[in-house]
Amino acid sequence: MRRLADTAPDIALGAGLAALVLTAGLFGWGPPGPTGALDPGALALALVAGGAVAVRRRFPVACLVVVNLATAAWFHAYPGRLITAGPLIGCYTLAAHRGWRAGVAGGLATAVVTVLTVRFALDGEWLGDQVFNAVPLEAAATALGAAVHSHRAFAAGARERAERIAQSRSDQARRQAAEERLEIARELHDVFGHTMAAISVQAGVATHIMGRQPERATEALHTIKRISDEGLTEVSVLLGLMRSADPRTAAGGLARLDKLLDTAGVRVDLVVRGADRAVPVAVDLAAFRIVQESLTNVRRHARATAARVELTYGDVLEVVVRDNGTGGGSAATAVGGHGIEGMRARAEKLGGTLTAGPVDGGFEVRCALPVQGEPGGDR
Repeated sequence: MRRLADTAPDIALGAGLAALVLTAGLFGWGPPGPTGALDPGALALALVAGGAVAVRRRFPVACLVVVNLATAAWFHAYPGRLITAGPLIGCYTLAAHRGWRAGVAGGLATAVVTVLTVRFALDGEWLGDQVFNAVPLEAAATALGAAVHSHRAFAAGARERAERIAQSRSDQARRQAAEERLEIARELHDVFGHTMAAISVQAGVATHIMGRQPERATEALHTIKRISDEGLTEVSVLLGLMRSADPRTAAGGLARLDKLLDTAGVRVDLVVRGADRAVPVAVDLAAFRIVQESLTNVRRHARATAARVELTYGDVLEVVVRDNGTGGGSAATAVGGHGIEGMRARAEKLGGTLTAGPVDGGFEVRCALPVQGEPGGDR
């Protein structure tokens, strides 16, 4: 059905051409020509020309050849010159569907047939008025077809470019969504890691002193509840971000560093250097998470009794977390874990660097985060 709908206009055009040629020949419309009466041969030529036009878009070259031959044969015996509309349609169709090069070749071939027909069928001059009347029309039909072909090619190219741009934007949106999901996963890792480690420490204290010092055990349980509530609040915020906001605006930040140090499970000394402490939101959150993950690793792996956190503000925010733990095996485990990889990826995403490894008397995480020209925020 679709193919029939596509070819119906050409079939109608071919039938119209055949009817017009026969009607013009019957009533002698158009410039003078041969005086022979219409007969079955004229009907056959008109139907051949109409049939060629009906399949012009599927076979443009064959259409032009057939209508030229039918026109030449018609002028040898029958009156009426409206059959010349056939070659004009053929010239236009060839150029419109095959491009200007094929169109020019078809137009030149049609011009040659026209000159020969005028000279030998109509006894005209080689370059007489009849030739100069017909050839410009054929050239115009060819030029119109070439223009249509160029327009279609340009429109197709524009659609293709638009599709590529749309696909690129779609890919970019998917990549951005994947990056945001990864960012949220890192946030959840940090929140759960810190919360569960702190709860584990406090639960251990409560278990150890429950029988001898119930007051301190009760205090430890209250601390566990507070830590759990804070962790659940952060998880709720992160889950909300999966539906709307930028992950960089997640709850956290260095403003909450004091609370973090209070639940570290070991004694932590904080040293802050630099007067200008205004940093982009992303840098502030990344620094907080790096300190949080580092202290979590201290509790899990380092067997440390104390740690030191240093924040140095300047053109870059330098974060150093160092513990006094012992045991190279524990340190190596920390380096190989996903926590260190997540911290390094977090720093590199902001154009910073992070190193982690054993030092004399402990383990150190050192990170530098640029605070000027950081994407997504100004100082």
